[in-house]
Parts: sequence; C-alpha cells; structure tokens
Amino acid sequence: MTTTTHRLKGIVIRASAGNYTVFHEGHEVLCSLRGNLKKELVMTESASRAPRVILAKRKRLTNPVAVGDTVRFHYTTSHQGVITEVEPRRSAVVRFIPRTKEVQVIVANIDLLLVVFSVLEPRLDPWQLDRFLVAAYANGLKPLIVANKCDLPIEPQTEYHLQVYARSGYEVWRVSATRGDGIANLRQRLRGQIAAVCGPSGVGKSSLLNALHPGLGLKVGQVGETTHKGRHTTTLAQLIRLGEDSWIADTPGMRNFELWAVDAETIWQAFPELRPYLSECYFPDCQHDTEPDCAVKEAVEQGKIDQRRYESALLLAKEAQERQQTVGDR
Repeated sequence: MTTTTHRLKGIVIRASAGNYTVFHEGHEVLCSLRGNLKKELVMTESASRAPRVILAKRKRLTNPVAVGDTVRFHYTTSHQGVITEVEPRRSAVVRFIPRTKEVQVIVANIDLLLVVFSVLEPRLDPWQLDRFLVAAYANGLKPLIVANKCDLPIEPQTEYHLQVYARSGYEVWRVSATRGDGIANLRQRLRGQIAAVCGPSGVGKSSLLNALHPGLGLKVGQVGETTHKGRHTTTLAQLIRLGEDSWIADTPGMRNFELWAVDAETIWQAFPELRPYLSECYFPDCQHDTEPDCAVKEAVEQGKIDQRRYESALLLAKEAQERQQTVGDR
C-alpha cells in the first residue's frame, strides 16, 4: 500500500497511550493523533433524543478520541496513519473521576450497553447496578442486564432483584459464560448492533466475551477470597468484531461509577417503573421525598413500586442536587 494524504474513514477499535488502532476496510491501521485534536473537546450527541448529559468545555477530557469513535485519517506509511478529524458522537458512556476532576469517555457510538453482574462471587449489587442503568438512560443507550454465573446457586434475595428488574421493563439475560447457558441467544440478540460490556471487576466480562467470540482468548481474572471483589483483568477498552455487522466493546472493570452532570429530573425519569407517576403528584416540582400527595410514594406504599428501587432513585437524585449546588456555589 502506498503512502497517501487522502483522508479515509474508519472506526477506533483500540486506544492506548496516545496510539489508536483504526479499522478500515478489513485492515487495522496504527494511528497517532493530530496535535490540535488533543486540545479539543469532542461533544457527545444522541441520535435518539437530546440527552441531558453533555460534555461541557470547562471539564477536561482524559481522552479526546475514544474506542468506538468514527474518525478521518490518512496514511503516513503502509501500516501507519494520523487521525485528523473525529466525527460527532451519537452516544457515549462517560464517567466523572472525582480525584482529578476529569471526564473519561469509556466507549462511543454504541447501540446497546450490556451491564454485566454476577449472581454470586461477587453477588449482585443492585445499588451499583442502578447507577449503570441511570448512566445508560442519560446517554441515550439501551441497557441489557446480563446476570452471569447462573451455573452457581442463586440466592433468594438475588432472584428477587432480578425479577424486580424484569417487571420494571428491563431486558434481563441469565447466562453462564463458563457453561455456555444462554450464550447463543445473547449472541443472536447482538447481531447488527454495536454493543459494549461494562460492570464491576470479577463478574466475568472477559469470560462472557470469550464465550461470545470463541478463540478470542481474553485474560480471565479471579475473585479475591477475602474481599470477594474482582481483580482488574481488562485495563483498556477495545472493540471486538463479533460478525460482519456486529461489534462489542470490552471495557475496564469499574468498582465505582460516578454519575456526572446528570440532574435529578433525569434520574427520576431513568427509572421506568416510576415514570407513570411522576406527573401525577400534587406539586409540579415534587421531590418525591417529604411532600404530601406524592403519587410516587403512594405507589410505593401500595406495592406498585419496589421500595429499594424507590430509595435508590431518591439517593441518586439527592446526590445530583448536591452536585448542582456545589457547582452553583463556585
């Protein structure tokens, strides 16, 4: 292949330390980033709706180019190139890093977000799962809850949580990456989609990807016997081709997922079982906490809404209000 300055179009499938692997017409091209792009903030856009989460210019991005980005590039050698342009994103999974006050784009331009948790070792944490589901909604993504390790005994409390999520309208997939249960059906569900796998460490994300893509050979970690938390085996995101028209992104395990720039109203809307009652409260600006004649609280008391899910929404909404107040005081 001869060197050319003609701009080509590709998708970023790996990103590491300023180097980007771009997939173009069946070839992988190792690219660097044009200097001025490192100073620009690529805005997040949504094709499905106008999201409430946007990347504000006053926030710093740790990665101006992310896995999943559609980019324009040109070859500098037969196997290397330079990215000159990043096309607008139609969706993105982002997280806020409190320690550095930076925003990280985990993966861009996906259709489905597979939120993977395990039923045991480590057991499902519904409070953490709710954060992932809210982040998916805020970024205009369709979430699929994937309960892995279903070859292990499912505790009654975990079974209850899974049924609550299913009744709330979420797709809940029960699989066993090690035994193969449900893998074929999940692979069929992903056809024609660009998906991403996310979730805490140790829940079997790498094992799930190995099962979905036989021969992939991703490194698999173990769960600590003392902490019962997973060890990080995936440290960088990458996009994996499942088929002619299917891609799936592997993402680093995240024990903490900080919601960023998601307001309280969006959080209440992110809980599908709450939506029918949000406009039925007596007060238009009801916070669904201590106000009288609150339709949401009445639904909880009548057993129409799960108590824990309501408390989770209330907790996340209060966190959002505190963040807004903190920003407003600056």
